[in-house]
Order: sequence, then structure tokens, then C-alpha cells
Amino acid sequence: MIYKEEFISFMIRSGVLTFGDFTTKSGRKTPYFINTGNYKTGAQALLLGDYYAACIAEHLPTGVTCLFGPAYKGIPLAVTAASSLYRVYQRDLPYCFNRKEVKDHGEGGSIVGYQPQAGDNVVIVEDVVTAGTAVRETIALFQQVAQVNIKSLIVSVDRMERGTRDCSTLDELRQDYGIEVYPIVTVREIIALLHNRPVDGRVYIDDATKARMEEYLAEYGAR
Repeated sequence: MIYKEEFISFMIRSGVLTFGDFTTKSGRKTPYFINTGNYKTGAQALLLGDYYAACIAEHLPTGVTCLFGPAYKGIPLAVTAASSLYRVYQRDLPYCFNRKEVKDHGEGGSIVGYQPQAGDNVVIVEDVVTAGTAVRETIALFQQVAQVNIKSLIVSVDRMERGTRDCSTLDELRQDYGIEVYPIVTVREIIALLHNRPVDGRVYIDDATKARMEEYLAEYGAR
């Protein structure tokens, strides 16, 4: 799966994956940080779509009706993933996303783009899931829209950290809703693929950084 290694290098070159001393929103001190808000160019959007499309093509070659991007960060992800699926794999899937506030004029409603129907197999496209709030809100939203099957969740990185229970947030979503969850890469894959291997002549995860990341996972990682 060469796209995984390429995606890790892409995140570094885009300034999305960085290493140092950071504090997460939950107050955890972490030696690495993922800021998907640093994607900001057309070239990055095109490549990002290619990586999402590769993950979808690998794990979900059939059985998908549409892609859904939760507002706000999921919107461009669903659009670029759908574009790449068509351009690279000749697979033309519709996409849709939600409004934060329901529109009460014109066509109305809370869903923009494809209008999901009962029985559709929907794939949620997200960036990095921390607490899973947007995914849970999406599932609740669709209960009011149509009796769809939330088939899978595609995310860019699985940090493999505990959520509200001993398992990871992604595992919580698997257990609570019975949906499949596929990350493009996991933090374990990042460590394995970057340890003492340079990207553009620089080593980002040396022995010391790897030790700090392992200590972090030992303390906060899912069991």
C-alpha cells in the first residue's frame, strides 16, 4: 500500500504533520500534532482526494451509494474524494453534505447535493476524529432524513488514543453503531514508516522522538 507512505510524506510537506511539544484540546502533552487546517492549495486538495479515493477503493470497492462530508471540514473532503474516485478509478459516486442551520426557503432542508434515499449505503468522509462528535451528529441527522445505512467512516489518521472508554474513539464508533472505520494511516504506521527514514533529506522520527511517541501511546493509547 504505497499510498500510505506517500500520504505521510504529503502531510509533512503540507505542514499538517509536525513534531515537537504540543498540548491537545483535551490537555494531553503530545510529541506530534496533526493540523488539517494547513491544507490550503488546489494542488493539496487534488492530492488529498487521491489518498482518500485510494483508501475507499481498497476497502470499499463496491456497495457505496454516496459520500457524505460533515460540515465544515468534511465538505471539501467529500468533494475532492468523489472527484478523485471518478478521475482515477472511473467510479462516479454522488456526494452530499449538511448545512449547520436548516434552510427554510428555496429547496429547503439540511442536506446539500445528493438527497439520500432509504436503503442507501452512505460513507462518511472526515479528517481526524477526536471525540467523534461530528460522526455521532451525522448519524442522528440521517435518522431524520432517511433510513440509510451508515456503511463506513473514512478518516485521514487514526491517533489510536483512548476515547471516553478504554478503547479508541474509532473503536467506540465501531461498537456503538456497527460501522466500519478505515483510516488512511494510523499513528503506528507513521512511526514505522518514518523512524530513521528521511523525508526530503530530514529525519522527523529519530530514536528520541520514537521513544517519546511510544511513551505517549503507552499512557494514552487505546487498550
